[in-house]
Amino acid sequence: MPDDRGSNLPKIGWQLRLYLVLRPILQPIMRRLVARRVSKGKEDPARAPEKLGHPGLARPTGPLIWIHAVGLGEVLALRPLLLEMGKMRPDAHFLVTSTARSSAQVFNQNLPPRVLHQFLPLDGPKYVARFLDHWRPDLSIWSEQDLWPGAICDTARRRIPLAYINARISQDSFERRTKLKSGFRNLMEMFAYVAAQDEASASYLERLGALDVQVMPSLKPAAEPLSVDIGHLASLQQDLQGRRVWVLASSHPADEEVAIAAHKLILETDPTALLIIVPRAPERGSEICEVLAAEGMSSAQRSREAGIAAHHQVYVADTLGELGLWYRLACIACVGGSFGNTQGHNPWEAIVLGCPVISGPNTANFAADYDLLETEGLSLRIASGRGAERRLSDTVMHVAQENTAQKISALVSSAREDIRPLASKLLALVRS
Repeated sequence: MPDDRGSNLPKIGWQLRLYLVLRPILQPIMRRLVARRVSKGKEDPARAPEKLGHPGLARPTGPLIWIHAVGLGEVLALRPLLLEMGKMRPDAHFLVTSTARSSAQVFNQNLPPRVLHQFLPLDGPKYVARFLDHWRPDLSIWSEQDLWPGAICDTARRRIPLAYINARISQDSFERRTKLKSGFRNLMEMFAYVAAQDEASASYLERLGALDVQVMPSLKPAAEPLSVDIGHLASLQQDLQGRRVWVLASSHPADEEVAIAAHKLILETDPTALLIIVPRAPERGSEICEVLAAEGMSSAQRSREAGIAAHHQVYVADTLGELGLWYRLACIACVGGSFGNTQGHNPWEAIVLGCPVISGPNTANFAADYDLLETEGLSLRIASGRGAERRLSDTVMHVAQENTAQKISALVSSAREDIRPLASKLLALVRS
């Protein structure tokens, strides 16, 4: 087998060169960081070695396409692209890497065919080399915002083709990266294909030195519905029959404040109504229950294996991997991260399950998605500030779902058609 580790990098400037020089020096710190996170319960002990490049699975035979995304939402958004590429290349396998612990459990429940998951190793040269030696990818695809300079350089040195897709850069992120423009431009020169989520991100990338940036279709509308335990769903549907159920999902404190106040108003008219709160960070479940108790509201907590009783006004679903269940139970979903500074979470997970969406005003992370959904009458953004709880409660009480299924079906079909050219372009890069 020929040696493919020779230098294949374009000339790089001092910023990126300095980072590469520091990598081996920082490796011992990286190892201690992983050990500390394991001791604090922030990493899965069984899978923590993956963060140091030790493989947790065998490499399948044949072509292997490696795709990286940082967290749960980003990883789940890749599923329609993986499915389309899998149809086009039935001989290929796909390795999806991520960094967030939460991404593994939920993604493993929603894996497309011939797809494996591993955690991306930390960016030390020894760890990345161990990863690349084992997996030997034939194409490396990086998604959204999580770019690891050392891993990208090491991949390019091995003459493994690189692509950067679904790129998203806000104005704040652009202004920060201008301070490292030389290093960012050097990284962009290593990618054979670059595609952004929207025109604004494409413009920012080009101003930072990327060449020929394409604008790609959104992957999120084409996603397969999140999985669910059918038996559990049927049982809860029977238990909750006749009750108005709405969900606040991927919530943060600012979202919960508005939703809890809105639910108190709803209960004045509909005393049997149920709000399901799914916190973005499940470990906040007990904290939310304390807030509810202080508000005089009856609640139960999923992580304590509590069921939903008739007298419960709020149910705190502080577990991972069950959003597919809660969205199927709800008449409408308020998607969190939108009443504070987080700038929103993915609305499509609810939409593709037939659940209309409400949000707060701050949705910059998914601006184009919310614009499209509002045009189709499938979402509504609510202004924050005085009266937000009344506007939210009125929307929940008067949600209309006429023609929802037809509208969603048309959007999903169109999105899947749009993904095919992207899948074809990426597969054309696969190393033979």
